[in-house]
Amino acid sequence: MALRRVGIEERLAQAGVDATRLRDARRESERGGVSILEGIQRTQAAPSETVGRALAEMLGLPYRDRIDHEAVDVDLVRPISLAMAREEGFLPCWKDGAFVRVAIADGRALGVLEDLRLLYHTPVRPFVVSSDVLRDATNKAYDRAAKSASATLEGIIEDGLEDDGAGDLNLTGDIVDDPNQAPIIKFVNSLLSNAVKDRASDIHIEPFEKELVVRFRIDGVLYEIVKPPPKLQASIVSRVKIMAGLNIAEKRVPQDGRIRTRFAGREIDLRVSTLPVRHGERVVMRILEKGTVFSLEAVGMGKDTLVRFREVIQKPHGIVLVTGPTVSGKTTKLDSELAEINAPDLNILTIEDPIEYELRGIGQTQVNPKIDLTFASALRAHLRQDPDVILVGEIRDKETADNAVQASLTGHLVFSTLHTNDAATAFTRLIDMGVEKFLVTSSLLAVLAQRLVRRLCPQCKTVYVPSDGELAEAGLSRADIAGHTIYKGVGCPACLSTGYKGRSGVYEYLSVTDEIRELVLRNAPATDVARKARELGMRSLRDDGIRVVLEGRTSLDEVMRVTQVDVSEA
Repeated sequence: MALRRVGIEERLAQAGVDATRLRDARRESERGGVSILEGIQRTQAAPSETVGRALAEMLGLPYRDRIDHEAVDVDLVRPISLAMAREEGFLPCWKDGAFVRVAIADGRALGVLEDLRLLYHTPVRPFVVSSDVLRDATNKAYDRAAKSASATLEGIIEDGLEDDGAGDLNLTGDIVDDPNQAPIIKFVNSLLSNAVKDRASDIHIEPFEKELVVRFRIDGVLYEIVKPPPKLQASIVSRVKIMAGLNIAEKRVPQDGRIRTRFAGREIDLRVSTLPVRHGERVVMRILEKGTVFSLEAVGMGKDTLVRFREVIQKPHGIVLVTGPTVSGKTTKLDSELAEINAPDLNILTIEDPIEYELRGIGQTQVNPKIDLTFASALRAHLRQDPDVILVGEIRDKETADNAVQASLTGHLVFSTLHTNDAATAFTRLIDMGVEKFLVTSSLLAVLAQRLVRRLCPQCKTVYVPSDGELAEAGLSRADIAGHTIYKGVGCPACLSTGYKGRSGVYEYLSVTDEIRELVLRNAPATDVARKARELGMRSLRDDGIRVVLEGRTSLDEVMRVTQVDVSEA
């Protein structure tokens, strides 16, 4: 084992991987009792492709940079449980003459090759892929072997079944690796697995007078997925409530719960909300993936904005605000900020409603108004915990705002959010809450307004020449787009025919300079503050969106849909 560890580390060092990162990976390996490869993966010490190539060289095996998902023989996959394939780190792929080719991403998988030979009655030959490629191929292979939600629904309808109430979901298992399920249970599990597979952020189950509709929110847009028979509405909702630990007998009041399960090896949390409506109970499930890695590099900031923002979040005290409407990525942005500055020598505490993601090494508190644990009272308590950095999920009232200001003025760095449409309006909002102007200008370091735009699907985006009218509406001329290629989405199976796959942020970064402070102290309107900030170099949300268009990552239509004309230009 020691020789193996030294071998892979030496090869990665020869490949140019930073020695400090390798030391961090080794410490993580020893602390967690896992292999050095797992330590490297957890700490992201090296790109997975670099690790895969080094492992192939060490083992003397061929390396492949991809696996053709359609070429994987699901008949080879079916006899092996997903749990075993994931745990041992291998995937039987296809027959090649007299051999079965098996993908591996870790040397421990070599120990199962003899078992596979006995299972298939055929010699096996391994090849190495990166851990990312293996995980993606494994998920897709087992997904192909599983029924879709719509197919399960057809089975329920054909069998004429309502719900016998039998069966239960083993929440410690994997929802695509559970064959013994009653029809309604199977249908709900299929909905969850399809939602995760399709990258949905929310599942909506909506009862109407003559129909029951299930919709997924994908990249911020709702899509109708399936219409189960209305007679199944009560059974489906009851199943979800059982999974979330809610009271199935109580249908008159809203309820909130949580489901923890697994999908294709990924730990998934679902925040469940039920609401009584005229024709039954409406259910919304927010999908949160545990183990999500947060990084400012991944949120889509322009390089110049990223440099300036990194400087301000390293300040010893003050307030940094993130603004925007609901579902504009504020929570992800705040978690990325904490991940950026998190270090053993800092005491970081958060106050959230609710806690969506668990952050390692950070103390997280969830508000509970029923016992008077509010943002304001929790913030007062946190100040007695010797914090260096405090994250307040949202500033909603004067008491929370006052406490956040006082915390910043007494040597703490405070991150929080406000519901405003742009950065300049944040000053007005705080003053309207009752915070004195001189305290706002003394404590506030920067305001970052943001929106989420859908990214073009890389497999189907096509070159597009916008019309003069479209350019004029966006405030552009032909000269502005000269030398740039504009794209639009067409739609393909990879993006569910939407033309978009994933989302990225557009940002309006306002640094609180002396000129801005002077305007705020003079009670200048938000339009004047925004205009001065633009003179000092701030890009509006739409301007930053145009940057993303010119980089070829989104479409002009998407930016126009998401952003509005800057207040200083109206």
